[in-house]
Formats: sequence, structure tokens, C-alpha cells
Amino acid sequence: MKQINFTHYTKVFFFLPFMLLIFSCGQEKPNTKAVVAKKSTAVEVINPVMDQPGYSLELPGELKAFEEVVLYPKVKGFVKQILVDRGSRVRRGQLLAVLEAPEISQQYLAAKADENKFHEDYLYSRQAYDRLNKAAARSGAVAEIELDRARSKFISDSAAYASVKAKTGASAQLQQYLRITAPFDGMVTDKNVSVGALVGEGTQTPLFSISQTRNLRLTVAIPEKHGQSINKQTKVSFTVADHPGKIYQSVLSRKSGVLDQQSRSVTAEFDVNNTNGELGGGEYAQVKLSLKRPGPTAWLPVTSVVNAQSGIFVIKVVGDVVSRIPVSLGIRKAEIQEVFGELSSKDQIVKSGTEELTEGIKIVIK
Repeated sequence: MKQINFTHYTKVFFFLPFMLLIFSCGQEKPNTKAVVAKKSTAVEVINPVMDQPGYSLELPGELKAFEEVVLYPKVKGFVKQILVDRGSRVRRGQLLAVLEAPEISQQYLAAKADENKFHEDYLYSRQAYDRLNKAAARSGAVAEIELDRARSKFISDSAAYASVKAKTGASAQLQQYLRITAPFDGMVTDKNVSVGALVGEGTQTPLFSISQTRNLRLTVAIPEKHGQSINKQTKVSFTVADHPGKIYQSVLSRKSGVLDQQSRSVTAEFDVNNTNGELGGGEYAQVKLSLKRPGPTAWLPVTSVVNAQSGIFVIKVVGDVVSRIPVSLGIRKAEIQEVFGELSSKDQIVKSGTEELTEGIKIVIK
């Protein structure tokens, strides 16, 4: 049986602790400061600039007639006469067409005859009452019941006459509806009927379309985020395709005070003088507006704004801790961006924001 040499193993176990000690001493200890540096990120911060600069905005617009109307007949009848055509210039109250409706004329004559009859009855009743009233001044000359009967007859005939007179007036008004007149100065832009056509009840065809184009309305839909930048001093310049190179000018005339729920915009109108007839109305225009915010707003470098899937935000530094502030964007001018949110000019905002700067992380300001 072979004898084991324990002396050899005793030497190995004796030197093993010394070898482990030397090995551990040979390993470099981690740098505590380096670890801290990895956990802390050095960033550059800036303060938001509160400013109220003017800016321009280009949008499409539409030129419309200042006034326009589609004329329908009030009563049923045949077109007897047409005095204007498409393109005719008309004045307010000018006769445009005459309709013919014999039944309306007959109704008027019948109502007028009734009016004359009731008028005579009314006059007779009034005279009879006046005579009895004078006679009653002498005691016992007229019985009181006779005077009351005369008074009642007079009041009844007076009411009947007023009623039939009103009917005659209504019939006379129907007579006036047979004459179609212009409601304002303008131009006939459409004529849809000819002499002899049946118009009125049951027919949906208009007689004429009239537009007033001496002045035009330029309408522009202003996006929601620019709605508050519109004021009475807002100026506009625009061009139209059929007058290339010609620039027209105007100033805001009126705007809708309520935001349109479908387009999310505010409609602004600019009156345009067109006495020379250069513009026809109905053209589309390329509009350039000069706008200005009603008050100062916050501006930051474009690099400060982080557009992530979770939303749009900027990174605010409070002490040495990061906090994300949600913002909405306004206009952009070169490398600076208008932002809206809970910001002040004293806030420290990271100049170059990234998604890696998460909420609550500690940083070092350069």
C-alpha cells in the first residue's frame, strides 16, 4: 500500500492564503468618484425668454361678395315680364320682373268691394249714434236702451270695417309680391327663368341671384393657436391667381368670437374696396397676415423641447433634480420655439433635452 505524503499538501494549504491575498491586492479597487459621475449627468441650463414678437402667417382665403341674395317669388304665378339679365347692374328698388296671377287680382277687387260696403255701414252707424247722443242731452227725448243699442251697433260696425280693411291690405300686399325688385345695389349674377314660366308655390327654382361686389369680404380661417393674435390692427396682404404680381392690402374688419368646432378655427373678415370692379368675387386668395400675441410668451431653443411618445415637454432643473414640464408649441422662428406651459423667466431649463433625462434623476449643472 502506497504511503501518502502529507508534507506536500501541508505546504500547499499553508501558501494558499498568501496567494489569495496577493491576487486580491493585484485587483484595482473601483473608483467611488467615477461611479458617482456615471450616475450624475452634466447639463447646460438656460432661462426662458418672455417676449412678444410680431410674426407673419400665410393661409388660404376666399373673396366673397359683400352682400348676395337669391330671389324667390312669394306668390304663385306666371312670369309676365323680365327686365334684366345675367350681368345687369341694378339699383335698390329697381323692377326686375313682373308676375301674373289673375286670382290674386280678383281677391283684391273682392276685398276692396267688401271694404267699401263695411265703410258705408260704419259711417251710417256713427252718424246714427251721434244724432241719438245729441238728442239724449234733453231729458226724456231718447230712451236709454235706444242709445245703448246705437252705441253697440256703431262699435260692431267699426270693428267689422277694421277687419275687412286689414284683409284688403293683405290682398294689396299680395299684389305687390307680383313685382320683383332689387333689395340692394348690385349685379345680377344668375337668371333662372324665362317669360311664361310658372313660379312660386311648389317650385324650388329661384328667379335671380344678385351680388354686391363694390366691396368684397376676404374670409380667412385662423387656426386655434393663432386666434388670440388677431386684433383690430391686424393687417393683411393677399394675391389672387387671375392678377399675378398684384398685391392687395386690408385691415381686419370683424371676426367670429366663437371657435368653429369642426375646423378648430376662428373666421376673420377683411373688407376689400372694389369700386373699380377689378376683382369679381369668388376668387381664392393667398393671404399673409401680420400677427402679434396679446401678451409676452415663453421662448426656448428648439433643442430644449423633447417630442416623445409620452408627449411634448421641456426638462426643468430644481436644485439638482430633473422635472418634466408638459408644454404645447406655438410658432417657431429660426432656432427658437414658442412654448406654452407652467414656465417663468426664472426657471432653469435644460438647453439640450433628451428622453434619457427621466423624472427625478440627479444632474450636475455645467
